[in-house]
Amino acid sequence: MPTNSWGDATAILAAHGVTEDTSFYREFTSADEKAVLTVPQRIQDAWLKNDPDVFADVFTANGSLLLQDNQLTSQDEIRAYMRAGFSGPLKGAHVYGWPLEVKFLDENVAIAVTEGGIIRAGESEIAPENQIRAVWVVVRNADGDLNLFSHQSSPVKG
Repeated sequence: MPTNSWGDATAILAAHGVTEDTSFYREFTSADEKAVLTVPQRIQDAWLKNDPDVFADVFTANGSLLLQDNQLTSQDEIRAYMRAGFSGPLKGAHVYGWPLEVKFLDENVAIAVTEGGIIRAGESEIAPENQIRAVWVVVRNADGDLNLFSHQSSPVKG
């Protein structure tokens, strides 16, 4: 467990203009766990807005996103990929998930595992073929901000 506080989840989300979903945390209720889990909530919010800039800004400058067969290795690549997706096949889609695990690797690195998936435009729930499990590597930088260093998702059903 980290020795220094990762921050207040409510304040972190408010600073990013995200409405906190307290039900998202499930059994991960320590202040530090909730702070780490603000990162997936920020990504969900970016999807809800279909905003590639907000999405990419959650990542570190050299952040990595493995989505399907696409390995993206910078904020610029992530932004361009999501811009194309949100204006094309992902237009109107959003994601929803919930945490399965939160682990602290050291005082500035945590890993979260979530399950959820994409809810396509016009749909009200995650279709079986859109269910995913994801691994999030969250880092706390020198000024205390939390960013996503790496995100990888895999289908739950093949």
